[in-house]
Amino acid sequence: GHGVVPSTECSVGEELHLGYAMAGDTVTATVQIKNTSSLTLPFSLQLESLSATRDRDRQKIPTFLTPSLQRTEIVGTQNYNGFSVFSVSPTEGKIEAGKSQDFVVTFRPDHESLYYSDRLKVLLFGKQTAHQIQLKGAARDHPMFVEGGVPLDVPVESLAVTSPVAPQEALKGEKRKLKTIFPESEKISIMSLLLLLEFVEGSAEPARAEITVGAIQSPLLAAKKAVEFSLDSGPELQRAGFELDGPKGALERGQLKRIGVSWVPPAELQTSDPPLVSALLTVKGDITESYRVLLMARVVSA
Repeated sequence: GHGVVPSTECSVGEELHLGYAMAGDTVTATVQIKNTSSLTLPFSLQLESLSATRDRDRQKIPTFLTPSLQRTEIVGTQNYNGFSVFSVSPTEGKIEAGKSQDFVVTFRPDHESLYYSDRLKVLLFGKQTAHQIQLKGAARDHPMFVEGGVPLDVPVESLAVTSPVAPQEALKGEKRKLKTIFPESEKISIMSLLLLLEFVEGSAEPARAEITVGAIQSPLLAAKKAVEFSLDSGPELQRAGFELDGPKGALERGQLKRIGVSWVPPAELQTSDPPLVSALLTVKGDITESYRVLLMARVVSA
């Protein structure tokens, strides 16, 4: 007889990010698996969130409390309605030798969260794992989003019911200031971002970082005016050696724009006291969102 090794090729790597969607909307992506062997391969697909051992596997310390660089749990935020936020079709079948099979992955979030995730396993013959794909997605209640910097939160959503009164009281002074700038905005949200810029000692190139501002494309949104953004660059940034590229602009639905930040240490910089300055990023769509951007820079050895 002849021993044959089953082999397949997948159109995506170890991760499939379905991007940002409006809460309640649906986003789909197609994954193709090709049978590169000489025999017919029976397949089945499994989501980690539907695993029979999931409850047992969760009895461990969360990754954000362990010394690990992993930001997202294998199974992250899930829908409140009890249905899986990710689904895939078809879930089983056969791929003939030399043929390909398309799978449709659906992302359907029912509330706002940045940490939707799951893992998709492709099994051959019901037991051999051919591919493992980390599925990720994010959902917002508003048609704009901001990415970049060092994470300041934890990638796990609490199930506890918390009162928003305390943070609103803490930020009401800043909100009053923003109301004087944007009196027509009914809602104002304030968040924080941290950008860390490291300049290599003796380098001719400045340290660089960037912030991404995006506008979500969705049929749930009416065709309204573009999303506008502006990063306030005061004299403190220039004195500290920071420069901004593209700090203002407007986006149509489905567009992304990047704000570049570069830093060269000024001549009078004391290395024992690295600069830390802040700037205000304002993003205006159906509401006005403001981000306190903390710019931290330091000189590192080559």
